[in-house]
Amino acid sequence: MPHVLIFAGDDYEDLELQVPRYRLLEAGCGVTLAGPEANTLYHGKHGYPVKSDAAIRDMEEADFDALVIPGGWMPDKLRRDPKVLDLTAKFNASKKPIASICHGPWIDISAKIVKGVTYTSTPAIKDDLTNAGALWVDKPLVIDGHHITSRRPDDLPQFCAALVKMLGLK
Repeated sequence: MPHVLIFAGDDYEDLELQVPRYRLLEAGCGVTLAGPEANTLYHGKHGYPVKSDAAIRDMEEADFDALVIPGGWMPDKLRRDPKVLDLTAKFNASKKPIASICHGPWIDISAKIVKGVTYTSTPAIKDDLTNAGALWVDKPLVIDGHHITSRRPDDLPQFCAALVKMLGLK
């Protein structure tokens, strides 16, 4: 059974964390929500609370099969944590799926894994991605190698389907 790491923290985009989480669980996947602290309640942009299972500092890439990076304002905060960037870079080096949605690619940019990769995101960070060397396109879903990206909550059906398929689940 695959196991997926999802980053959590205050001001995550509620649907972009919860929908992939429950879709992965439904597919039989193990899911760990890791935030700055373990067993801590974090609130989404729209107020929905989520309790972290673990602290990011205690996570190791080798224990997981994929990484999900929800959007919201959370990625801008988490990308300041060297452990977040190290984990993301290690997932990339291992060619494990990295699924980033909306503002999630801010973490990918800071982890220096976007150069030469085709991405989509919220149009608000198009310049950030292109300045970091990514090729940005405006599509509901982009898959480039092991990178899965989408723009916004409306794209979650395609985003989740691509992640589930890449993990070999149904």
